[in-house]
Amino acid sequence: MMKLEDHKRTLAGGRTEGPKAPKDPVEQRSGFFVLFETAIEATARPEGRPSQEIYLEGSYLTDKARFTGGVTDEQMLALLSSWTGFRQLVHSIGISVKTDREQAEVSFLLQNWGKTSKYESGTRLLIPCPVDGTELILRLEDIAWSADDAAPGKFAFEFSRAGELATASIIFYLHEGYTVPELSAEPPVAFGSNEYRDMIGKSLVHSGNNKRLKAAMEKAVKGEDVTIAYIGGSITQGAGAKPIHTGCYAYQSYVRFKELFGQIGGENIHYVKAGVGGTPSELGVIRYDRDILRDGAVTPDIVVVEFAVNDEGDETKGNCYESLILKILAAGNRPAVILLFSVFVNDWNLQERLSPVGLHYNLPMVSVKDAVTGQFRLSKAEGNVISKRQFFYDIYHPTNEGHRVMADCLAFLFSETYKSLVDREDIILDKPPVLGKDFANTRLLDRKTHASAVIEAGGFTETDTELQMVEMDLNPFGTPEFPYNWMHTAASGQDSFKLTITSKNLILVYKDSGSPEFGKAEIYVDGRLRLTADPHENNWTHCNPVILYQHEHTQEHVIEIRMAREDQDKCFTILGFGYNG
Repeated sequence: MMKLEDHKRTLAGGRTEGPKAPKDPVEQRSGFFVLFETAIEATARPEGRPSQEIYLEGSYLTDKARFTGGVTDEQMLALLSSWTGFRQLVHSIGISVKTDREQAEVSFLLQNWGKTSKYESGTRLLIPCPVDGTELILRLEDIAWSADDAAPGKFAFEFSRAGELATASIIFYLHEGYTVPELSAEPPVAFGSNEYRDMIGKSLVHSGNNKRLKAAMEKAVKGEDVTIAYIGGSITQGAGAKPIHTGCYAYQSYVRFKELFGQIGGENIHYVKAGVGGTPSELGVIRYDRDILRDGAVTPDIVVVEFAVNDEGDETKGNCYESLILKILAAGNRPAVILLFSVFVNDWNLQERLSPVGLHYNLPMVSVKDAVTGQFRLSKAEGNVISKRQFFYDIYHPTNEGHRVMADCLAFLFSETYKSLVDREDIILDKPPVLGKDFANTRLLDRKTHASAVIEAGGFTETDTELQMVEMDLNPFGTPEFPYNWMHTAASGQDSFKLTITSKNLILVYKDSGSPEFGKAEIYVDGRLRLTADPHENNWTHCNPVILYQHEHTQEHVIEIRMAREDQDKCFTILGFGYNG
């Protein structure tokens, strides 16, 4: 059992107790952490107070118990998936929060998903927390729980100010008869050690043709303006980093580049970050012109592409990824492209599928997987540098330490490239693709940019403002993705949305949502039902791309989108389209 040493404890009713003798029943209980001294950040929400949310549905809670708490008993893990099982296993919950600001106001939220209405009929418990690290003990038997509770839904820490930082721990104390192995605290990561440098060195999969990257470095050294840009999923957005805008690998590696090659102060080095959580390169190829080039206002010299853990959802199995790479490389200023392969806690990524693209065009490739996964299996005595608990914030995203590792991997590529002799010839693009290039000329079509098509909005006349929010560039606040959209509401009527367009291929982007107010829409291509789009496929607010057609030659098509018969009184949002004319 992991322990919080020398802490005061506060009961849920607010009474504070000092340290007790070993006879204290909570101290004697076996328990495990689902958060352990984890950095949290108050993110502004469309509704309610700024918060750090921790979702528990699906495998999220059991994964936290397994990887953070060290729980290996499969029967215990299975109990966590339902509220009945949770109550059978967990006696009480210990919550501790530590902030630097004594006047900070933080509350702990426990919300269960309901049987009748998932987000509305379960218990919602909100308790003020001490902010000095004192542990708040929540005894489950003292709470009047709803009979409609189905499963643990989410935890959250609510703050009074957006951007506020804290360190939090959550421990589950278990009923008698359940025990977990005791886990000891791990020593800090020895950044800068020889072992750490050796680990980082393993990340350089392929140096690639260095002509473009060396050119950008030489520009920087001369004091000329250089822009380094990043496009990818939630890891590039900065998920797990606290604060997200400066703790993320993208910003940290940008700082390393400035330190290595920029003028004094680094004002000639510019930064563009465009990571969008939960989205593949299928969406990246659509939004590249808008989110990286800023519709022609930005000309990047270096672009880091990170989709190695997002592209399992790419319908084209790499065609969109290679298309995006070619779209970037074909720019007139000849930018350098770096392929970055991040990794999940189960040592998984799509490096095997995507690295042939890098080899085909002789591009620099950096693999975080190659750097860390081998030493994850070692103990400190055997030469372990960083553990999974230290690297991963959850099963998908890195901690601040993990983001630093990623930044150091990129910095190693920068320094090794600068020391090498420049390649004489440029990258060869005029060759058959490895996985495909059908989407290389994809452009965005939305409510703002639709001159190339004929649109009859029908019942999709509203504009949705509750959108996926993304921290772009150095902004700590979120920017809405696809704000120029078409939305159907309950009051919109039954008229369908119609799009007439001439193109080789077409990708629809629609909003995924956890709200019960959203319903399914039927998508027709030239009068034939192509698919039924379900906005609850992932059940959280984000952008969902799907290919409607893909041809070798340009053809005219009519797209019709109408609400499914059973969902006429529901909402559905068309965020935009990607088309290749």
